[in-house]
Amino acid sequence: MKLILGSGSPRRLELLAQIGLTPDEIRAPDIDETPTKAEQPRPYCARMAREKVAAVPIKHGEIVLCADTTVALGRRIMGKPADAGQAAEFLLALSGRRHRVITAVAIKKGDQVWERDVVTNVKMKRLSDVELNSYLATNDWQGKAGGYAIQGPASAFIPWISGSFSAVVGLPLAESAALLAAAGYPIYGDRS
Repeated sequence: MKLILGSGSPRRLELLAQIGLTPDEIRAPDIDETPTKAEQPRPYCARMAREKVAAVPIKHGEIVLCADTTVALGRRIMGKPADAGQAAEFLLALSGRRHRVITAVAIKKGDQVWERDVVTNVKMKRLSDVELNSYLATNDWQGKAGGYAIQGPASAFIPWISGSFSAVVGLPLAESAALLAAAGYPIYGDRS
């Protein structure tokens, strides 16, 4: 059975490697990630993972894994910032507050789909102007939901999390391994 990673995220590739999995191929889906009017963060994130997995073409003997990570401040969905100004807006809104990071995973084999979402509570320290501007200058905010990556320079801003660290990075490993196993993909042992 071939494992297809339906994501262009280098972080998801690195996370899979942590549990000894190397995808046979990467096929990043191209979908519209715009939330619908009044869509809540958790259902939005689950819908994105489902739409991504549905958009990846697979053949017999292939299993595809897709995921979506969303930062939620209350009911507000904070996606990937369009520019440094929007990144600053997101980070100032998160500064000194708790927020949720939701990562939904969807796995498809044939016509069957397995899915799960994981919610992690994250606290960001109150950011000074110097911290904010220094972080923005790193460009680490680019392509990151909420404008930050917990595994990068912004890790200095996160004193506390409750939940899955790997889910905040982009792929909840325990849950992803369980879904792959449920779909019949051998996580441990012989994969030939």
